[in-house]
Amino acid sequence: MPIIYLSPSTQEYNYFINGGTEEYYMNLIADDMIPYLRASGIRYVRNTPDMTAASSIRQSNEGNFDLHLALHSNAAPENLAGQLRGPDVYYYPGSLRGERAATIIADNLKTIYPDPELVTVLPTTRLGEVSKTRAPGVLIEFAYHDNLEDAAWIKNNIRNIARNVVYSLTEYFGIPFVQPQPERTGTVNTTSGNLNIRSRPNTGSEILTTAPNGAPITILGDAGNGWYVVQYRNTVGYASSNYISG
Repeated sequence: MPIIYLSPSTQEYNYFINGGTEEYYMNLIADDMIPYLRASGIRYVRNTPDMTAASSIRQSNEGNFDLHLALHSNAAPENLAGQLRGPDVYYYPGSLRGERAATIIADNLKTIYPDPELVTVLPTTRLGEVSKTRAPGVLIEFAYHDNLEDAAWIKNNIRNIARNVVYSLTEYFGIPFVQPQPERTGTVNTTSGNLNIRSRPNTGSEILTTAPNGAPITILGDAGNGWYVVQYRNTVGYASSNYISG
């Protein structure tokens, strides 16, 4: 199952024109992403507000991540303060996976941002969280926090933005998007033998691990068509709901 490094802004000094900081609101978005990530089977490691962009990059590079995802809001140059609007999604030029992820994210943001024509995908070499990460990197500037309309849009759409981004991640990774539900503990009920936990919700996909009959298993989400997203010990994957009770 995919794993991402989730890096909401640590810039507590960037203030929204209508109050609050970039760090605060990007962490709210990250908070609201977590239930969607878990339900959809996307594992994550997340930075903390006391870190910096540099320490976030170092931590990301110490792991083996499928994507480094940075969450930010933007501000215009001083001579254009308050005049610019719209999301910008950045990737490193030459990174095909980064460009593909950025394009998917931007295309889906167009469905929720008031003016889709202002959503752009941009290559850059100047942002460390796309240029210095081992994993393909994408940095999202959701909107301009020095513009009143954009700042209000972010504040009023925290949950919607979070859902939209995770939906994009599932599209990028080629896995089902699963709505969050209360996680619960089930029991493997195979009568005999083991339950296969797979990388995709089909019987032809890779078996990641197996769980014995009677074992407790955490149900993270319902992927439909008879498949659950589950966690067994340290493995997250898909298992047939026919062999899980509870």
